[in-house]
Amino acid sequence: MSRLPSTRGSSGTTTAGRAAAQRRPGGVLVQAPKSDIFVALLGISLGAILLATLLMTLLFSQYGFSTKV
Repeated sequence: MSRLPSTRGSSGTTTAGRAAAQRRPGGVLVQAPKSDIFVALLGISLGAILLATLLMTLLFSQYGFSTKV
């Protein structure tokens, strides 16, 4: 995290100091979580579901999308 520049030795706050204070987000800064193996497994499972849906659609298209017995 960055700190505001020191105002020691100056007669007041500078315009750069005020601008930096206005840009600084309020509240608690929390580090974003990093991806792990479970995120990769979710991606693999999503790919498997999409592939299965595509193959099922191709299979149904051979029968003209008819579900009659």
